[in-house]
Amino acid sequence: MLEKFLAIVNPAAGGGRSAQRAGAEIARLKEAGLRIDVIASLGPGHAMELAREAYEQGYRRFLAVGGDGTAHEIINGIFDRPQAVSRIELGFLPLGTGNSFLRDFTKNGAESSLEALKSGRKRRVDLLRLRHATGTIYSFNLLSVGFTADVGAITNRIFKPFGHLGYLLGVFVKVVQLKRRGFKMRCDDDLPWDERRCLFLTFNNSKYTGGTMLIAPDADPSDGLIEHVRWGPIGRLGLIRMLPRLYDGTHIRHPLATRRAIKRAEFDLDGPVDVMVDGEIVTVDCKYLDILPGAMDVYI
Repeated sequence: MLEKFLAIVNPAAGGGRSAQRAGAEIARLKEAGLRIDVIASLGPGHAMELAREAYEQGYRRFLAVGGDGTAHEIINGIFDRPQAVSRIELGFLPLGTGNSFLRDFTKNGAESSLEALKSGRKRRVDLLRLRHATGTIYSFNLLSVGFTADVGAITNRIFKPFGHLGYLLGVFVKVVQLKRRGFKMRCDDDLPWDERRCLFLTFNNSKYTGGTMLIAPDADPSDGLIEHVRWGPIGRLGLIRMLPRLYDGTHIRHPLATRRAIKRAEFDLDGPVDVMVDGEIVTVDCKYLDILPGAMDVYI
């Protein structure tokens, strides 16, 4: 096992902010005594390839320099392999747009991450594992279908350069184009399938999405459980009135909202659907979701 960190830099993260600041932030860590090798990703999916190759070369310590999407690719490059994965450590230099995951621990993500790396402060966190018709996806933040995935899709396609404002623009566009549909599923030992129409279903390892949206206020990334939040088929006017409550977590008090801590979920869908995974959108035919308790160590 190599004792060095491998910093995988996504230069495009944060509208190019990552490329501008990564060098100085990594230099601060080196001055503090950390041994770091650095490599840049060249496009979507490349960080996954780099992480996979680095793991095979003996790296077990990684730095995600960018946003949640960069960390997502690193994790999937490492865990999506036929052999068992040795314990890895992941640090963040949050220079991207969302950086939702770190908000569970601190409001000052960048400085807190740097201090944790310098002092060696880390904690075990869980990972979500989604098996779909053609493969497996790992998530450290959340998976979601319905309205939240619809918002994520249009934000990534059109509004991402606007940062947090872009996500809000995506919300309002999808309120106008509102869809409420059923996603056939069941949790844990439930026997009947749940086919009720809903606004969204989320399966959360951590509390936040979209940077500031407190979608799952009861989530804990280290409890070995999936926080499942469901919101029923609310109308447009009701949703508009309730939107601010998505940002302070009080939406779960709405009569159409429910939350439940689970260990697994099974899906029986008609085919592929858009799924928001750690801020990214994939279109897959979901089959089974479970949790890997304490799967990795995160510096925070």
